[in-house]
Amino acid sequence: MNRRQFIRKIGLAGIGVFISSRFVQQAAENQFKFRYMVGSSMYGELPLSEILPGVRATGAQFIDIWPRVHGNQREQMDEMGHDQFEALLRKHQVKLGCLTHYDLGPFGLASEMPIAKRFNCGVMVCGGQGPKGLKGGRLKTAVKDFAEQLKPHLELAEQHGVSIAIENHGNNLIDSSDSLKWLMEFRSSMNLKIALAPYHLETLGVDALELGRLVEDLGNRIGIFYAWQHGMGCMKKLPKEQELLQMPGRGNFDFAPVAKALKKIDFSGFTEIFMHPVPRGIPILPTAEETTAEINRGRAYLEKLL
Repeated sequence: MNRRQFIRKIGLAGIGVFISSRFVQQAAENQFKFRYMVGSSMYGELPLSEILPGVRATGAQFIDIWPRVHGNQREQMDEMGHDQFEALLRKHQVKLGCLTHYDLGPFGLASEMPIAKRFNCGVMVCGGQGPKGLKGGRLKTAVKDFAEQLKPHLELAEQHGVSIAIENHGNNLIDSSDSLKWLMEFRSSMNLKIALAPYHLETLGVDALELGRLVEDLGNRIGIFYAWQHGMGCMKKLPKEQELLQMPGRGNFDFAPVAKALKKIDFSGFTEIFMHPVPRGIPILPTAEETTAEINRGRAYLEKLL
């Protein structure tokens, strides 16, 4: 082989490597999928025997169990017995993905951790606790104090193989983009995650592009992403068509930049298609079948964005 032939072969090999690596990259991007989980509160206080058959129909394998006042499926678990609940999950090929406990808060989860461990449940969601309405340096200090207070609870969470995910709930210590970033900066354990709710950030003036950038900043420290927008709110009774504007694909919020960011970080946490009905504790639509269909409508919207 002469010098010219050698250089030509090396050049072709380099092009081949480039094309191959680019193909692998594109294939990985195209393979990204949302990891769906269904919130039991979407079904109000309907029985688990009616809810679980529809979970797989929404593209999900996991259920997020809520207690009163938003639902009562956590209470149903105790009433039927955990063995029967486990059998019901197995029958419908559904796994317990999350226990949501705003009622207990971040410092009251200890009693639920053995239950999470039994069912191999990876996440528990609650709000943050601390002073409200802070900004700047005072907010940063308060978030640091909160992270410090969480340490023993996170140690216990690690022992039980569960993460604590703090939602950016409105009118809370952890409600703004800055508070979320600082919480992750000060966290003492990988078992502290974020449950990211666009609804509440919208009320603070965060638009879709800003939310996309926040998702990129937080990365897979997000444990749960709620596909939930503000619409016309969830605090007063509205006609159903207005109440449903909280659902993805119905209101004015453009989830495209957020979906792009989730895809970019290869988001591995849960995605919940979500809203709150008024009053709390009722299904978002009258029947389990209608509720499942509405979740699927929101899912079709999200899938198109990918």
